[in-house]
Amino acid sequence: MKTSQTKLLVTKCLLFSLLLSATFFLLFSLQTTAGPPPSAGADLRIRPGYSSYEAYIQKQLNKTLNPKLRKVWTTRDWDRKIQVFANFFDGLKQKQLLFNDSKALCIGARVGQEVEALRRVGVSDSVGIDLVPYPPLVLKGDFHHQPFDNETFDFEFSNVFDHALYPNHFVGEIERTLKPSGVCVLHVALSRRGDKYSANDLYSVTPLKALFSRSELVHVRTVDGFGLDTEVVFRKRI
Repeated sequence: MKTSQTKLLVTKCLLFSLLLSATFFLLFSLQTTAGPPPSAGADLRIRPGYSSYEAYIQKQLNKTLNPKLRKVWTTRDWDRKIQVFANFFDGLKQKQLLFNDSKALCIGARVGQEVEALRRVGVSDSVGIDLVPYPPLVLKGDFHHQPFDNETFDFEFSNVFDHALYPNHFVGEIERTLKPSGVCVLHVALSRRGDKYSANDLYSVTPLKALFSRSELVHVRTVDGFGLDTEVVFRKRI
């Protein structure tokens, strides 16, 4: 009798242990695929709800491939956005953060207004990346895993930091592909939250300074950039 009770108790303990292990494994898997990176904190919050990286990519593609949005980007918004970006880039040239001979990358460029603006202000060696290519301005690429060699660019620009599910990978790829003394310019929103496609919410520049561990902060200023209110500029250390 005692032997049977002992076996039953051992069996229950084993089942409980297996269930507990499975629960911890599931939680760990979800954190690995969709949870916040180690650098995320109070002022950088990763939005929950992604069951996998593939689910995150699909949601981003739902916006990028939306035919109505793509028509707006390539018609009504085309010239207006190019002019605004050209003004931004002209200002960076005046501050000697961007030059005609800079090799430039625009991250999350969609249909390439930023790239076209760079070319119109004289920075001819410019290209963009996005999940969906838009030749000849935009190549296919994931900003978490840029398709470029180390130290390729003198200048990188992005206004889609809020779309990064893993901000540490987003920034790490920028610092990997920037040349020493290369400049990165981010336009971000601090005073308002992004749309439903945003993967993170940023509340100050403090997390950015921590993420750009191989770079120096050059300046922070207020801008009016299509819902984005702050320009943050970093220069990669030599």
